[in-house]
Amino acid sequence: MTIQWFPGHMAKAKREVQEKLKLVDFVIELVDARAPESSQNPLLQQILNQKPKMVVLMKDDLADPVSTKAWLRHFSEQGMVAIAVNVNDRKDLQHVIQKAKDMAKDKMDRLKKKGVRPRPARAMIIGIPNVGKSTLINRLVHKKIAKTGDKPGVTKNQQWIKVKKDFELLDTPGILWPKFEEQVVGYRLAAIGTIKDQLLPIEDIAAFVIQYLQATYPSVLKDRYQMSEDNEDMNDIFEHIGRGRGCLESGGRVNFEKTADIILQDLRSGRLGSITLEKPE
Repeated sequence: MTIQWFPGHMAKAKREVQEKLKLVDFVIELVDARAPESSQNPLLQQILNQKPKMVVLMKDDLADPVSTKAWLRHFSEQGMVAIAVNVNDRKDLQHVIQKAKDMAKDKMDRLKKKGVRPRPARAMIIGIPNVGKSTLINRLVHKKIAKTGDKPGVTKNQQWIKVKKDFELLDTPGILWPKFEEQVVGYRLAAIGTIKDQLLPIEDIAAFVIQYLQATYPSVLKDRYQMSEDNEDMNDIFEHIGRGRGCLESGGRVNFEKTADIILQDLRSGRLGSITLEKPE
């Protein structure tokens, strides 16, 4: 099954990114640390050309730290500046600012030698919906400038934002690509809440998470749901978790949709622990 999603405002945003790219010195691409490759937009990679890029792994506090280190190495080996960020950690926010200043230094030095009046470095901040762009911007400027929300597609327009005197950010709406050729990419993004739950059956998304945890983090299921690690029957698993969480309908039947929602909320909130849904090859 091919999952398709391409609202009109995202097509417009893609065109505007292409037009404004010439105004910036470098690009800051935000990805979700729990799915760093799946949350990279291949459409954006095509239009960024040779612009210097910094990859910021957002929601670092929810991701597996071992996997995050592996992903940072992976991006570094590809010649990219890469850092992991927890927006509630001031040191991480300062790290973003310092890395941005470092990336712009050569360009600023060249402009100075040409006699150009000093100006702030300019960066475009991009990423897929719900990756945390607005939250990061608000933390960097210490006030609520960008709209935030727990649903994809909150930011609709581009805006320039000054981060102290160090540099200026061009905020852009989150952009998804027209379709996910690999179904697993869609499931990963749905699991972490990047795409709306309505695009895939919520029970299927939760089943994907359960199967991944069984293969990669089996102790998590035992600790959180007191579940046997060797149970492979998804119906039995949903019954067990649903009854344990009180997801019952009249007649004592388990409501699988409510059960699936609980599983996904446990993943997204970190109640399952630090989980990363993919590892670099």
